[in-house]
Parts: sequence; C-alpha cells; structure tokens
Amino acid sequence: MPDQDNARREPATPPPPAPASARGACGNCGSPLLGEYCYACGQPVTGMVRHFSTILGDFTDTVLNWDTRLPRTLWPLLARPGFLTREYFAGRRVRYVSPVRLFVTLAIVTFFVAQLMLSFGDNVNFDDRPVDASFSQVQTVEEVIRQRDEALADLAEARKGDGADVPGLGAGLGIAEQAIRNSADARIRVLERREAKGAKSGSSASAAPASADAGDPAGAKPGDGAGGREPGATGDDASAAATDPRVDVNADDDENTLSFNGEPWDPVTNPLTVGWWPDFANRWLNAQVGRGKKNIERMRTDQEFFKDAYLGAMPATLFVLLPVFALMLKIAYIFKRRLYMEHLLVALHSHAFLCLALLLVFLVMALQRWLAPEAGALHTMFTWIEGLLWCWMPIYLLLMQKHAYGQGWIMTFLKYSVLGFCYVVLLSFGAAFAALFAVVYA
Repeated sequence: MPDQDNARREPATPPPPAPASARGACGNCGSPLLGEYCYACGQPVTGMVRHFSTILGDFTDTVLNWDTRLPRTLWPLLARPGFLTREYFAGRRVRYVSPVRLFVTLAIVTFFVAQLMLSFGDNVNFDDRPVDASFSQVQTVEEVIRQRDEALADLAEARKGDGADVPGLGAGLGIAEQAIRNSADARIRVLERREAKGAKSGSSASAAPASADAGDPAGAKPGDGAGGREPGATGDDASAAATDPRVDVNADDDENTLSFNGEPWDPVTNPLTVGWWPDFANRWLNAQVGRGKKNIERMRTDQEFFKDAYLGAMPATLFVLLPVFALMLKIAYIFKRRLYMEHLLVALHSHAFLCLALLLVFLVMALQRWLAPEAGALHTMFTWIEGLLWCWMPIYLLLMQKHAYGQGWIMTFLKYSVLGFCYVVLLSFGAAFAALFAVVYA
C-alpha cells in the first residue's frame, strides 16, 4: 500500500519530445536542416535562386514590417523626449525602428525635401547683368566695384530668405561672398596695372612724335602708332603685356576667381602648395582647386547648383558628426560610467528628432505656400505652427538629456548649455566643410 501511495503521489514523467524531422542537408556544410536556417553554419534554406514572386513577397513583408513599426516610433520621437532611448536601454527594441535606420532615413528624406522647398532663384539673380561670372568683361574699376557690391547685396538678401532655414548654410554663402571679392579684387588689379602701363606709354609717346613730326610731319597718321594716341590711352593689350611681364595676357579671357600669395591661382605658375606634403598630394590639391574654380563660376549663373550640392552633402556631414557628439556626451557624463554606445544611441535619437522636426517645418512651409500664400488667418496659423516647431527643438533636446541621464536640473542645464555651444561650433565647421565639398565635388 505505501508503494502504491508513493506511486500515486509522484508526478508522471512527461514523454520525450518527438525528434524533429530533418528537411534535408545544408548545401554549405552538409548538416541536417531542422528549420529555415542551418544550426551549424547559419546559412538560410532559401536563397535568391527561386521564383521571383516569393522574393517580392519577402520584400513586401520586410517593408510592411518596417512600416508597422514606423507609427510606434515617429510619435514618441517627436513628442516624448528620451522615451525611445530608455526603451532601447530596457531591451524593448523590436517594436521600434532601429536608431541607425531611423536617423539615416530621416536625414536623407529631410534634406531631399529641403532641396525642393528652398530656392535662391528669387533672391540671387545675375542674369540681368551684362557681365560674366568672373568680371572679365568689365573695363573700369568703378564698374567692378558696383557689380561686386550688388552681388554681395544679393547674397545678403539670400541669408534672410528661405536659405536661413537651413542650419549652417550661412557658412556656404560666406564662401561664395569671398569668391566674389577675390574675383573682383583680381580684376581690379589687372585694370590698375593696365591704367598704369597706359599712362607710362602715353608719357613716353608725347616726346617721341616731336622728333618724328620735325622730320616728316605729314607722315604721321591719326591713330597710327603712339603718335596718334592721346595721353593716357591704353594701347594694344598684347604689346603692353610684351613690354611688362607682370601683365597677364590671358587675364581678360580667363579671369581667375581664386588667388594665393596675393596673385591669381595658376596650377603651373602659382600653385597652392603645402610644404610638408609630397608632390602627388600637392598635385591632387591643385586639381581640386581647379574643380572648385570652375564650379564657383557655374554657381554665379546657376544659383540652385550650390544649394543642391550643399544640401546633398549635409546627411553625410551629420553622420560624421554623430560619433564626435557622442564622445562629447561621454566626456560630459564620464562619472555615470555608461558605455560609449549608450551615448551614441542618445546622439542618434537626438539627430533623428532634429531631422524629423526640420522635415515637419518644410512640410508646413509647403502647406502654407499651397493653401495660404496670402496673408490671412490660415497663413498666420501655419506661421505659428512653424514657430512652435522651432521653439520645441531646444526644449526637446534639454528634456531628452534630462530623461536619458536622470541627473538634476541644474547640472543638466549647465551641461546642456556647454554641449550646445560646443556642438554649434562643431556644426559650423561641419557646414563649412560641407560647403567646401559642395564647391569642389558638385
């Protein structure tokens, strides 16, 4: 009886699981297949050599899976500072779009929309001037100064227009302004040298015809040689250049827009060189300067050229600045003993939010131009929405830093202020390099 009672109280041993049926052997390592992937080498069972309809189905499933996570990601990213970062730290990751994919996608879409929305065409227009991009056809110093001032005034108006909405674009406009000044200064130097040479030729010519006229006064023809010119005339440019090696005979045909060491840049006679660089590096550097020179001339006639190239380079610039900003967070919160990748996640979500907020600003601008181009209640409403989005950006970043690191308000605000100032400086340098990249590689 006791044995029967013990047997009655002991739980029955569950039957062993049935062995999984093998699905053949792996084509890579030969191990038995028990699922969609080989447990030994990880190769998937299905590859690209199959019906095209099944590949389309996999692609659609991937896109829909991304899309189903998108609403759960975008709203917290916009309205709940630090929420996505804390969720990621807590291990709840699969329900949201990954931080890297989120930032890259939003950056590309945002600056693509910016290329469509922002335009310099209404603010910078050189087409109505009878002068090319390099002032090479201008014949007086006064006219060069006038056209230079007009071009600089147009760029100043561009700073106040739609271009002001793009972070760091002022650095690019500064490069364009400097290029205009360099071009004007180079042309002024050529004209001043020509005037000085003409005055010198006129003074010497005033004495030479005296003896010629004494011998054969009838042989002098008006306008023939130096005797027919009035004092101060410029004379033939080629003869002036032959007697004065400082005069560039090609100055009128190919005016330089860049200058180094006080002289117009030339890849042969006046190249840009770095003393400690090897020769091939200096050759490469001057090749880039030549490309930039041609692009600057094109920008004077195609105002959208620089804008599109600059905005196209900004996503890559932000991606380069990300690890630097994460390092700044690491230094600011060094006593928190957090891993560098945690700070990188904060940086990714911060930049993704900025791209999303800018995208919404551009969309509001598009709606305003479409639905309410004239002043009115609807126009004012869109203006308020755009202003609230701009105000929400710094407030959001402060709240995100507070929620992500959980430090007191005073220390959070101090670190936020220092980090914000340093990052604005860093972003300015990044924008300048993006502008330089746009000028050279556009």
